[in-house]
Amino acid sequence: MNETDVVIIGAGHNGLTCAAYLAMAGLRVKVVERRKVVGGAAVTEEFHPGFRNSVAAYTVSLLNPQVIADLKLAQHGLKIVERRAQNFLPAPDGSHLLTGEGRTLPSVARLSARDAETITTFSRDLETIADVLRQLVLRAPPNLIEGFGLDALRESINAFGTAGILRKLSLEQTRDLLDLFTRSAGEMLDERFENDLVKALFGFDAIVGNYASPYAPGSAYVMLHHAFGEVNGKKGVWGHAIGGMGAITQAMARAARQHGAEIEVNAAVREVIVENGRAVGVLLDNGETIRAKYVAANVNPKLLYTRLIDSGALPPEFLARMKRWRNGSGTFRMNVALSRLPSFTALPGEGDHLTAGIILAPSLAYMDRAFTDARAHGWSREPVIEMLMPSTLDDSLAPGGAHVASLFCQHVAPDLGGGRSWDAHREEVADLMIATVDKYAPGFAQSVLGRQILSPLDLEREFGLLGGDIFHGALTLNQLFSARPMLGHADYRGPLKGLYHCGSGAHPGGGVTGAPGHNAAQVILRDHRALFGRR
Repeated sequence: MNETDVVIIGAGHNGLTCAAYLAMAGLRVKVVERRKVVGGAAVTEEFHPGFRNSVAAYTVSLLNPQVIADLKLAQHGLKIVERRAQNFLPAPDGSHLLTGEGRTLPSVARLSARDAETITTFSRDLETIADVLRQLVLRAPPNLIEGFGLDALRESINAFGTAGILRKLSLEQTRDLLDLFTRSAGEMLDERFENDLVKALFGFDAIVGNYASPYAPGSAYVMLHHAFGEVNGKKGVWGHAIGGMGAITQAMARAARQHGAEIEVNAAVREVIVENGRAVGVLLDNGETIRAKYVAANVNPKLLYTRLIDSGALPPEFLARMKRWRNGSGTFRMNVALSRLPSFTALPGEGDHLTAGIILAPSLAYMDRAFTDARAHGWSREPVIEMLMPSTLDDSLAPGGAHVASLFCQHVAPDLGGGRSWDAHREEVADLMIATVDKYAPGFAQSVLGRQILSPLDLEREFGLLGGDIFHGALTLNQLFSARPMLGHADYRGPLKGLYHCGSGAHPGGGVTGAPGHNAAQVILRDHRALFGRR
């Protein structure tokens, strides 16, 4: 039997972040990981002989700069480069939109003079709101406490602090914030823009990892969530980690180990051990027991409470609500080995546009049809695809002259229903995704040398992403901020003493951010100091 101060379930990026902060503070930390490698969904693997790529998570922007600095990730080998162009949206009629520094306005103006006047204001307003909300990312949201006492007083102070941050917004900006939390992205974009590609540029961010139409209420928040990012100090920019997303988590693992944290792979947790209403450790599948003062879970909350903890140990009303925790990203993920770069009909040949996020979804109506088709059929016959070719920025991923592409595909049903299994339809849908790209870049299908396919079921099996949910729970109003993962537990503390949430199922939600891991570590340290002093 092993003993430690903190045992962390899952060596994904948030678990590693939490481990590093706790180890830096002097606690004994052990991370246990079910898979054979650290990193969770942020890993790089060879998927075809000579070709490597980020397996699941595939691009960088939301990784918090404070986490990068505190963990000294650059010193541990992390290098992030910007895309030379940010987004490229080709249309079937041969038109296109290309965004990035010095590119966005001229490209939009060619499509719509009116939208060129509007986009600067809209982007600035979105950035202003995102700037304020960034200040809420590395702090626990106000937590609802019943009764009176020190905890209630602490949360009242926290609420005043949060209100102080939000007061930096003007009244009109606060109205916009309310719209972003409650309205659909489609409605807001239709009110402001006239060109389909310009609307699609923003609308895509509203459905990334979100199994919904861009006209679904609340989809505007998902659009805002993706505006929080920055790369190398440049806000709103997206980039690539040299060596793939695994370079991020490998650097995090090195930071954690440098400060004494232990990380054990091939160590699946069978059960969280609960004694007298307190989490006191974990039992592994191999029979090993690890006892700890604190247990931090970097897994989907629904997985934690319905599979890893005995139901009798949980408050019945809590468990009933957690069983209703909504998952499902509508995501189908592929990695493709290419003999050559594609050439798009809308912008032929090579160029900076091939370093961008290439969005194949030319209108909000197209995205809406993709969702409704997936609900009716199981997958959209005209899917939404974002394609990235990181080998245009990182020649370590493929042999000379060859390339790798990440295909992030939507919409597909997390559960096909009717007794159908993704195991029987994986290849069929993968063929459809390749054919969809080929419509925009003829010859693409012929350049494919090999492919890696991850259906929603594969994402669940491999990474514990229930329903293929990349966010560990939908970013809906009832699962955000003080309600993530549930009212009364937004402070990273579970319903059992000694149990904490350090994954994306806690505030501020999904994406490779490191923020939930950072925030949970601060709460654990505060509780530890209250119990044992500052030793």
